[in-house]
This record gives sequence, structure tokens and C-alpha cells, in this order.
Amino acid sequence: MKSNKLKELLKIEYPIIQAPMAGSGNPILVAACSNAGILGSLGAQYLTPAEIEKSVTDIRKQTARPFSMNLFALKKLEAPPVESIRKAIDHLRPYYDKFEIEGPTIDQVINQIDSEAQLKTILEAKVPVFSFTLGMLDAKWIKAFKNTGTILIGTATTVSEAVALEEAGIDIVCAQGAEAGGHRGTFMAEHERAMIGSMSLIPQVVDTVSIPVIAAGGIMDGRGIAAAFALGASAVQMGTAFLTVDESPVHSKYKSAIKERDGEDTTITRVFSGGAARGIDNKFMQENRAAELLPFPFQNALTKPFRKIANKCGDLDYTNLWCGQSGKLSRTLSVDSLVRALLKESKDAYKMIEQLNE
Repeated sequence: MKSNKLKELLKIEYPIIQAPMAGSGNPILVAACSNAGILGSLGAQYLTPAEIEKSVTDIRKQTARPFSMNLFALKKLEAPPVESIRKAIDHLRPYYDKFEIEGPTIDQVINQIDSEAQLKTILEAKVPVFSFTLGMLDAKWIKAFKNTGTILIGTATTVSEAVALEEAGIDIVCAQGAEAGGHRGTFMAEHERAMIGSMSLIPQVVDTVSIPVIAAGGIMDGRGIAAAFALGASAVQMGTAFLTVDESPVHSKYKSAIKERDGEDTTITRVFSGGAARGIDNKFMQENRAAELLPFPFQNALTKPFRKIANKCGDLDYTNLWCGQSGKLSRTLSVDSLVRALLKESKDAYKMIEQLNE
């Protein structure tokens, strides 16, 4: 069965992946997830090569079990015109003033972390699993990772993207439904054309590709896990569910906001990073819906200075609150307790399904 193949590939006890969540995770959370028998994942998109190296070391100090590192797979993008950057900085000046900071210089916006250096660092670390989203990994990196024995997971939001990942030699595809929080993984179309719900996307991807499929988007408890497996998935990836656990590093006010929100309270926005991402609607999003935005990752560099301060002090109006459409189902538990609860709930859900045959 595909599920057995996936668990064998990842060398995990239970077919659950903690979503990478760049900027909202840390080695403590990753290690706790891996130690609980699932696959812990660290989003390294915003980390320098030195920070990536330290993070891998810290994870390995806390767990001997498999874990995953994640990056966005964007091609190197040409920086926007200087005048566009200057205009964007001027537009955001009131927010810099509010938090009593200078804001980024034009050079700081243009000079992004070297993605090749990030990949090289992860490759040399010989991590068990490397996952990527928002694009296709170049063939030279696919070959290099395979030569080190690293398992590769790519993200797809459409059937055609899943096919492209399989044809490129990726080991596992993560099918990201429209319900998912955080950045949309779309890379072959405009994200508006790829907003396919998990109930539609997962079985179509499963029926089309031969590699194992991970279901992602809106899965918060054992009922969601059972549903994903009923649709043919070999594992599930859960992000929002792990934002509220005890080991999660996000602010307590952010955790409370997730638990209070349902699907109506989240929306897709580009205002924070320039990339389409689902999060809880807030004041900054409302004030900038019509603003001219720089593309990812340049818009991210513009808003990062005040988001960092807002995150630290728990000001929910001026930072990104990535969250899926099922936030109201989240719980405050330790990672280990949550995993045990998910396993029990999944078994109970299967029993309910079996009643259909009675």
C-alpha cells in the first residue's frame, strides 16, 4: 500500500507531517514532533546559511529521528525598479514610524538571502528529508539530494503540478488544498486558478500519480485524517494544528486568535510578503488591500521590520497571522498529547465509517 511505502521512505511511526511554517517554527517544535513519531519540519526560507546549519545541529541534539528542512523553490527573481521600492517604502512609512524604526534601505530590500547557498547548506547537512513549495526544484539539486539519500517532497495545488513533480523524480507529493494556512504552493498558474479544495484535489492527484500523496489543508483532528485516507492519501500534513501546541514558539495571543477563528475569518492576501498566503484578517490587511505591492520576497523585506516587533509584543493588527480555515478546531496540548489524541480520533473515525457496511 502507498501508506506503507511512505512510512518506509520517511522512516516514521505515524503518517503525519508537521508543516514547515517558515517563521513560526523552531528546532524545539521540530524535535518534539519527530520524537512523537511523526515527521517534524522546519521552514528555513528566512534563515541564512549559518542559521540553517545551527538549526540542523540543534534539531539533531534533541532527536535521533527523521526530520525535514523546507525551502521555497522560487527561481532567482529580478529585483523591482528602485523607484518602485522607494514608493513602497514611502507607503509603509507610517508603520515604521508607529513602531519607531527606520525601516529597510533599498539595498536591504534588493539583497535577499542567497537561495543557492541555502540549498548547499541543507544538502551538505545530509538531512533525512527535504521539502519545497512555491516552485520546482532544479534538476541539478534533485540529483544532488538523491545522491545523498535525502527524500524529496514537493508541493502541488493542482493535478498538473503533481504530475510535473512526479516526472521530475520527486519522491512524494504534498497536495495542498485551498483550506491550508500560509503561503499557497502554486507554481504553474495564478493562485486564483488553483484554489481547489482538498476533497476535490486529493483523490484526483491520487488517481493521477504513482508516488505517495500527502494531504494538506484544513486537517485538524482524527476525522480529517480519516477523511484524507479515505480519499487515497498516504499521509497528512498539519500546520495550524501545531501552531497552538505547548512547544510552538508563536505568541500566546496568536494562539488564542487561531482558536477563536473559523473559516470566515481567514483570507488570501499578498500584503505581508508579496506571495499569496492564507491568514486571519487584520487591520494591516484591511488598510492595504488596494496598495501597490512588490513581489515575493521583496514585499516581505519591506514589512519584516515592523512584523518582527509586532510578533514579539503580541500586536495582532500588524503582523501576519497565518491560519487555515479550521482554526477553531485547534487545541492547546503538548505535541505528544496531540499526536496521541489524533491517533485515537482516527481510529474512532474509522469505526464510524465501518458502520456504513452494517
